[in-house]
Formats: sequence, C-alpha cells, structure tokens
Amino acid sequence: MIKYNPKTWFGQIFLFPKSDTLRILWLEMVIIGLITAAILWIIDQYFADTVHKFKNTISVHSLVGVVMGLFLVFRTNTAYDRWWEGRRLWGAMVNCSRNATFKIKHFIAGDSPLKQEILFWMQKYPIAVKDHLRDNASHENLQLLPEQIQQLGSISHLPNAIANRIYALLKKAFDAKEISGDELVLIDREIQQLTDVVGACERIRSTPIPYSYSMFMKKFIFIYCISLPIGLIPDFRIWAIPITMFIFYIMVSLEVLAEEIEDPFGLDENDLPTDEIAERIGNNIREIGKQQ
Repeated sequence: MIKYNPKTWFGQIFLFPKSDTLRILWLEMVIIGLITAAILWIIDQYFADTVHKFKNTISVHSLVGVVMGLFLVFRTNTAYDRWWEGRRLWGAMVNCSRNATFKIKHFIAGDSPLKQEILFWMQKYPIAVKDHLRDNASHENLQLLPEQIQQLGSISHLPNAIANRIYALLKKAFDAKEISGDELVLIDREIQQLTDVVGACERIRSTPIPYSYSMFMKKFIFIYCISLPIGLIPDFRIWAIPITMFIFYIMVSLEVLAEEIEDPFGLDENDLPTDEIAERIGNNIREIGKQQ
C-alpha cells in the first residue's frame, strides 16, 4: 500500500508510481490517438464537404456520457466497498487476536507450556491467512520446525490447520484442568471470529465482479472513445486527438483502478498492507505474552 500525505496534493500531481494509470495506459492512449488521426484523415479525404453534418453527433455522446458516468460511479463504489470491507476484516483480526491473547495469557497458568505453544500458533495465524489469500500459502513462509510442520499435517488450507492446532491445544488445557469450561467458551469466541474473518476475506477474494458486467464496461468505453472523434473533429480538428486521448485516459483509469482495488489482498501498490498488519499482530501477541 502506498503511504502518502494527503495534505500535499500539489506535489503528488507530479509523482508517477508503478500503479499510476498514466504509466499503465500510455500505449493504449497512443493507439487511440492514432485511430483518431486516421479518422481525421478519412474525413478530410472523403467527407470534407459534409463534415459539418457530424456536429450533431456530439449531443449523442453527451447523453451516452451521462449513462457511462453512472456506470463508472457504480463500478468504482463497488470496488472501493470491497477494499474497505477487507480493511475492516483485517482490523477485526487485529482486535480478535489481541482479545484472545489477553484471555489465554490470564486464564492459563503462567508456567504452562501449552500457553506458550498456543501463543506461538496465534502469531503464525495472520501470516498464514495473508499468504493463503495470495494463493501462496506454504509451510516455508511460517518458518516452522519439522516437528511443527508434522503437527499441522498435509492440509492445504493453512489457516484451518493452525486453527485446528490451537483448538487441540485448548482441549488439552481443558482436559488438564488448566482452564475451566467457562474460560474455554470465552476463548473459543475469539478463535471462532478469526475463522469468520478468513471466510469473509475468501468471499471477497473468490467473487470478482461478474465477467459480463466487466466486459460490457470495457466495450462501452472503447466504442464511446472510438466514435467520439466523429463529433469532435468538425469543431476541434487536429485538437480532437489530444482531447480524445484525455477522455479515454479518464474513463479507462477509473475502470483500471476499480479492477486493482476490488481484490485488496494481493501485492499491488494500492492493496491492503496485510504484511504490516500480520507483523503488527505478531508483535502485539509477543508483547502481551511478556507483560506481567
């Protein structure tokens, strides 16, 4: 995730990070400019006497532009809702991890090896979730010992494997009477919420915007921008080329940004800082575990 100062907006105008749409779309903009130049040449060669009749087509583009604007607003709002929901879910994971750590620390005896092992797996859980949402989950990223890997088994869903291990350790603590049934219920509430957070993140990750809607938007924008020079050329002549390129840039940029943030758990520059959040959770658990 790109960190920036929102108050220095003027200086940011001249910044072009890798995710900037101008760097992404420059080739497409050049192609649109060449197509516009070709349309200008065709009109000058074959329709020079009737070019004034094309002026009325700009009113059609104005009406269609209103409809397109509504579609783009809906598209970007939907994508941002998914991004913000993902951030709320990871915020809930931070809170649930802290709450569970507080309860585990004080409910289980201080010298219990079970408590230390549970807290160890609690630290590994957000890392496993982060990698799982990127389709990159593996035991190597967790930096586990061979016996710890064996404890998890060969399950492909590492967050489930770690949650299963935590529950097994809690059951041992309960059987050893290190925690009571009521205390187990209170801890279970937090662990269950962690699993719910993972399920909600998987829902966002595995359910993109419907294909037909996404393709319709792309075709709609392309046809609009390709036909736009016909209405602009009678009045603007060669200036229709940069104007068309600029309008294309604005419309396609909104679609590109929406596609980037609708899956907020990846490695794009505008995705959520899940690496930092996972590290923060681990640090919080270690600090709480050391406190008296």
